[in-house]
Amino acid sequence: MAFEERRDPESVRTVAVVGTGLIGGGWAAHFLRMGYDVIAYDTGPGAQDRLNALVDRAWPTLKRLGLADGARRDRLRFSDSLTEAVSAADFVQECVPERLDVKIGVLADIDAAAPEGAVVASSTSGYTMTDMQSACRTPGRFVVGHPFNPPYLIPLVEVVGGRATDPATVTWADRFYRHVGKTPLVLDRELPGFIANRLQEAQWREALHMVAAGEATVGQIDTAITHGPGLRWALLGPALTSHLAGGHGGMAHMLDQFGPSLHDPLTRLDPPEFTDELRERIVAGCEAAAGGRSVAELEEERDAFLVDLLLLLERHTGRWGRRPAPPHRD
Repeated sequence: MAFEERRDPESVRTVAVVGTGLIGGGWAAHFLRMGYDVIAYDTGPGAQDRLNALVDRAWPTLKRLGLADGARRDRLRFSDSLTEAVSAADFVQECVPERLDVKIGVLADIDAAAPEGAVVASSTSGYTMTDMQSACRTPGRFVVGHPFNPPYLIPLVEVVGGRATDPATVTWADRFYRHVGKTPLVLDRELPGFIANRLQEAQWREALHMVAAGEATVGQIDTAITHGPGLRWALLGPALTSHLAGGHGGMAHMLDQFGPSLHDPLTRLDPPEFTDELRERIVAGCEAAAGGRSVAELEEERDAFLVDLLLLLERHTGRWGRRPAPPHRD
């Protein structure tokens, strides 16, 4: 099928989610919220029960955030066949474990079974599509669609194709993700880890160094972000935050004043040696910070906070949070 004959992004009706862990399950919940029929597939033992439990936990949160017309919990169907799951889909979101050999094999299997006009996106958190599409017969329809956890709440999706990806596929994916209430960020070129994960990784490496050297505890590091720059980053990001730090002179004054300090040894981008002792200190620090709350309790607290934040951002900026129009129905 020629690309021009593919279904418009706005008229997609059925989405297949391949792999239903935290990311795949979160995608399934999001697409259900947006009024789609969702077919899920996962070979893991107990996967269907875990997926249903995840969607059940998320559904009250999604109702509070706002459901599209036609959104129903019972529009989720679990398939025990990859071929069956993707053969009825207009769009496929792959979410299998982050191993390159697994990704290559699963994407090739999806390619063999999905309708010729269906676009396929990978939720990979770091691999390039050029590597992952290497065994596909029709690699032009494959694109990275990298979400952030939980996908049913965090709007960002990083979108980038591989060397064999049709540029029109990237454009299609951008339109589709916008239509389903996401904030797609289309990368100019392939970059391992993409943009947001590389920024997170740099910060995480410095945090590990501080814990390893006894310079800061896990709790202090989290507090430094949640009660400091994290509050500003939610609205402005690090660049505009620094722009404001320059006062009336903006970023130009900021760079002139603080640019030379970039040569000061304030951060260490190389990772520290990851010893058993460091591992135990990180784990113990997280358990102490959790204060006896289970992972499920922390997730519930996180989701409630994120809904409040998304609705607040929507009021202030007109972005994030809701998508009023349901998907087109024939």
